[in-house]
Amino acid sequence: MSVRQFRRWAAIHLSGVERSAAGHPVDILVLSGGGGAGAYGAGVLAGWSQLGTRPPFQIVTGVSVGALIAPFAFLGPHWDEALAAAFGRPKAMRLLTRRMFGWFGALFGWSLYRGAPLRQLVDRYATPKLVRAVAAQAARGRLLLVATTDLDTGQAVVWNMGAIAARGGPRALRLFRTVLVASASIPGDFPPVLIPVKAGGKRFDEMQVDGSASSTFLFAPGVVTILPGRIKLLDGAHVYLIINGHLRERPQTTPNSTTAILVRSADTVLVSDSRSRVKLADAFAQRQGADLKVTGIPASYPLEGTAADLEPAAMRALFIYGERCAREHKVWSTALAVLNRVGRFHRATHRQPPPCPAPANTR
Repeated sequence: MSVRQFRRWAAIHLSGVERSAAGHPVDILVLSGGGGAGAYGAGVLAGWSQLGTRPPFQIVTGVSVGALIAPFAFLGPHWDEALAAAFGRPKAMRLLTRRMFGWFGALFGWSLYRGAPLRQLVDRYATPKLVRAVAAQAARGRLLLVATTDLDTGQAVVWNMGAIAARGGPRALRLFRTVLVASASIPGDFPPVLIPVKAGGKRFDEMQVDGSASSTFLFAPGVVTILPGRIKLLDGAHVYLIINGHLRERPQTTPNSTTAILVRSADTVLVSDSRSRVKLADAFAQRQGADLKVTGIPASYPLEGTAADLEPAAMRALFIYGERCAREHKVWSTALAVLNRVGRFHRATHRQPPPCPAPANTR
């Protein structure tokens, strides 16, 4: 998106956001990727609702598993039961179902795992009722944005889910679900999603995958960060960033095997990228006069295996942990405090979780 395109988009949509805020500072929720670790963010939202202090966000953004949580967060506490069913009481159905012939089959296919279980999960919760509710809230000026990655261009694509929902009918429902599946389709694990588009008078398919491939979360697109001056809407805004994962690696001995080395390397890259983006988000928020609060899963909390492959019991435990910490006012910190926090790594287990991510606070 060019600066000119952003200004045109902002003139249309940000005035609606300002209207929906009704004279109050804008509240923005940003949800990162993280696979099964998204149970943490879902739990935080549920616990926050129980406090009665969760704001009606004017803008909600999501990437990967954050995209799956985002519609529920956008619609508010009345949808917490569905959110808890998806992440706090997950079905035993495994999302990671290997293709026939395992790794050999993946070499000659699109992915290591089948895409059907993920599509079925999205279809179960992204119901016609949910899409109609999103459209109704979007009509009030609120924004629900989800990011995917266009593999052909290597760039993030931001989808206005409220605008899609507002189209109504089966085609809107199908596209709404397709975008959610695409945003959560980890490259290599799940097959890419082909989305038909029309440009320059021609029709073709865009190959879309996990939004985390281009950005671990969606706060300010690149073009926004280079705009001169401040964006009026962000002056005084409250921005809440939920990182569904670690922002510091757990010290551990890496087995001398190809799989273990690849997994550990990928985790290290993800944590490093997340830390860098949190720093950029904090600098941008300060320049705009916005108040940024961050929460993430402490490094002392064990996320065993790949984040995408958390067992239902582990997801349930993580959901309960996030829910409890939110109820106790112990999730939100400044970006600097989160990035600098050093936890104890050796004592925590799922049955004996570590202390909450932040000291007690009233926000």
